[in-house]
Amino acid sequence: MNIQKRNFLLTVVTAMVLATGAFGGGQAVAAATAEELNADGERALKALYKSNPTAEKLAKEAKAVLVFPNIVKAGLVFGGSYGEGVLTKGSTVSGYYNSISASWGLQAGATTYGYAIFLMSDAAIKYLEKSSGWELGTGPSVVVVNEGVAKNISTSTVRKDAYAFIFDQQGLMASLSIEGTKVTPIKR
Repeated sequence: MNIQKRNFLLTVVTAMVLATGAFGGGQAVAAATAEELNADGERALKALYKSNPTAEKLAKEAKAVLVFPNIVKAGLVFGGSYGEGVLTKGSTVSGYYNSISASWGLQAGATTYGYAIFLMSDAAIKYLEKSSGWELGTGPSVVVVNEGVAKNISTSTVRKDAYAFIFDQQGLMASLSIEGTKVTPIKR
């Protein structure tokens, strides 16, 4: 699929997800303010660290953390996801981003989840900040950390540019993946 068709599909699916308000009781998903994103991001990271000590260890070594506390994903053959997040360097907010994906195939349902990407190198941060959008799966390498990976990861074995943790999944949709997700800067 060429880039123009993919971007068009991504836009249409995102509009559908936002318009249906998949988890808002029929209300459209509203854009969060900077203060709300900051608070939601902080709460999400605290919950992630409590449930996954490996994430907390990585956070201490990370140069920056990009957290998307609430992603909404819905699909029926065609699907999409959308959420907004915050990039922090230490305790300083460095920027705001959205996370958009589109998919097609055998799928039905809706879910919400969050994810955090721990940026371990200056090159990964530079790529995120200088690009007009980062399609996960291209650019800096991202390792999605599951229970098996988490058991074998330590600050001495960290070798990749970024590590991602998916957390707090709720709803009825199987097989979450962030590969192919586009992360783009937004203003808040």
